[in-house]
Amino acid sequence: MLKYIKVIFCLLMLPTVMLAQTAPTVIPLWRNGAPGFENRRNEPELAKDYWVRNVHNPSLTVFLPPKDKANGTAVVVCPGGGHRLLVYTAEGIDPAKFLNSLGVTVFVLKYRLGRDTLSPYKVEVHAREDGLRAMRLVRSRAAEFGIDTNRIGMMGFSAGGEVVDMVAFGPDKTNPNAKDPIDRQNAQPNFLIQIYPGPLFVPEVVPRDAPPIFLLAANDDPCCSISVVKLLEAYRQAKVPAEAHLFTQGAHGFNMGNRSKLKSINTWPQRLADWLSDNNILEPISGVRPKVMH
Repeated sequence: MLKYIKVIFCLLMLPTVMLAQTAPTVIPLWRNGAPGFENRRNEPELAKDYWVRNVHNPSLTVFLPPKDKANGTAVVVCPGGGHRLLVYTAEGIDPAKFLNSLGVTVFVLKYRLGRDTLSPYKVEVHAREDGLRAMRLVRSRAAEFGIDTNRIGMMGFSAGGEVVDMVAFGPDKTNPNAKDPIDRQNAQPNFLIQIYPGPLFVPEVVPRDAPPIFLLAANDDPCCSISVVKLLEAYRQAKVPAEAHLFTQGAHGFNMGNRSKLKSINTWPQRLADWLSDNNILEPISGVRPKVMH
């Protein structure tokens, strides 16, 4: 009888054990908390339904692809939410799972929110700081996750796209004299994926060594279709590789498209998969090098 009880107990515990084994790894951007705000690192986040708020200890959540599909490419995903919250499920977890299916290792960034209730942070300072640190942290741990340091991209949705723009087109890509070895890493993404990126921090001029970019939005998005048009024009002027998709309908915030009744929106992730494939960004490390990398 005791033997059967033990068997039943083990079976009951199995789902819990499996859940613990498959839970994503969370990596704080700074071990002791964000600089200047270390005393707030233990304040709990607020999460409900699709969103996360009250981020005081910015972090990366790691989503690994199946081992037989992993190709050495990585993407730091920045969810949107107007800098008031993070649309963490639909613009963090969902794109991570899609990219995982393509063999890409994904790091979803929880950055500090400058417009959250009683927030002590500034978008142009702290969200940017978190984006830069995220890129450096991923590069510093590339060997651990089997990542090619020349194939680390950034993906942004809405306000997350503004974080991407601040990182990709702002200053301070490298700091060889930084005290923290992680901060000596290059923060420049090797490619960019911008899904209805927000209007702030769109550069007037794109440098000729800018990362290649994939742009997508709906034309009836009053907020963020303009950002796509501006970025595309800047890229064309700089003669840097760019691909843009501007759908007739879809408005703002359609995420990965799986809840839309519009065919073009519902299937948009395949356009991204095509772009990644056509530009050899998904080639295994031992295969063809990405032809559009700088």
